[in-house]
Amino acid sequence: MRNNKEKGFALILSIVLMLAMSLMGGGLIIIASGDHSSNNSSEDYQQTFYVAETALLEGERYLLNKFLGPWDSSKHERDKTKRALPDDTIKFKGKMEKINYNKAFKDFYETDNICFQSFSDINTNEINVVIADSYNFGKMLADGFKNKKKEYFDEAEDLQKYYFDYFITKIGAAPFRGSGGSVKKGANNLGNDGMAYRVHGCGIRGVGNADPIVIGLESVVVLPK
Repeated sequence: MRNNKEKGFALILSIVLMLAMSLMGGGLIIIASGDHSSNNSSEDYQQTFYVAETALLEGERYLLNKFLGPWDSSKHERDKTKRALPDDTIKFKGKMEKINYNKAFKDFYETDNICFQSFSDINTNEINVVIADSYNFGKMLADGFKNKKKEYFDEAEDLQKYYFDYFITKIGAAPFRGSGGSVKKGANNLGNDGMAYRVHGCGIRGVGNADPIVIGLESVVVLPK
């Protein structure tokens, strides 16, 4: 005998199961979307770190080029008559010299003061620096890939939202042992046979009006006198 109280039970059960499955499916979509967003954010931070490392390398290369003398492409050798220890004669308040981009650049992002203010131990009013340069990372790569495969050039252009800045301060006299070390600001021991410089480098991911991702790194270079 059919129980009238059970009429429509299967329909109600089906609706409940469908609702539960819909909620589970929606939850999985949200979780997957969150994981994808998290992965993208992690990749952005990782790439910004690599760009910051590039900033340090470029700063260190600048010091070495000054110390060894500029490269004379016509003679395929360095001009040793222009060798010199770099001096910190530039008054710096955070404004970077833009090397390979300007305000007309399609992915322009203003990096002034961002790197300068990323180091808490620096007087952010004004300091003396050797140099303060800013590059667009993607454009630097794209310029090198102009005569290469198109996919390399396109991938480099996709990295134009990344910038790297570096500025170099002069620490003072220091022992030269062929490797860097911990040197305090204001060292003045004239008997030391080296001059120490600190390279401050930043990787910056900047897009539109969004808050940038900034990673700052430091290295010390000691050049022999």
